[in-house]
Amino acid sequence: MRPFLPIILFIAGAAQAQEVEDPLSIRAGHDLYMVFCQSCHGAEARGDGPFAEVLKEAPPDLTRLSERNGGNFPVARATRQIDGRAPLPGHGGEMPIFGPVFDSDFGALSTQSGQPVLTSQSITDLIHWLETIQVSG
Repeated sequence: MRPFLPIILFIAGAAQAQEVEDPLSIRAGHDLYMVFCQSCHGAEARGDGPFAEVLKEAPPDLTRLSERNGGNFPVARATRQIDGRAPLPGHGGEMPIFGPVFDSDFGALSTQSGQPVLTSQSITDLIHWLETIQVSG
């Protein structure tokens, strides 16, 4: 256990650090979204992008992810769907369809319970931005 302690502490610290709103991360996430996601999900992330009608399934309204998850943003599930660990049928296979675009430096997020979710920094930024656009009701 001792050899793994520094790694565990690093991961926990990185995930904890991501809980603080980081304006640069949020802005980077918005920029990534506008380049790679808005054509299907729409500029306002409501599932109404210009390519939405040609998809097998309509893209979801990304502003209501928390609402559809009991009021809590589904950090782990959203991360797995974006990074391809939980492929979505509507995408015709693995997402992101952009391949290595979202492969970048290490990033970490925290779930509602505090559990760390490890992913790339690009996906961390995208998740941070998605969290800021959630609406209720």
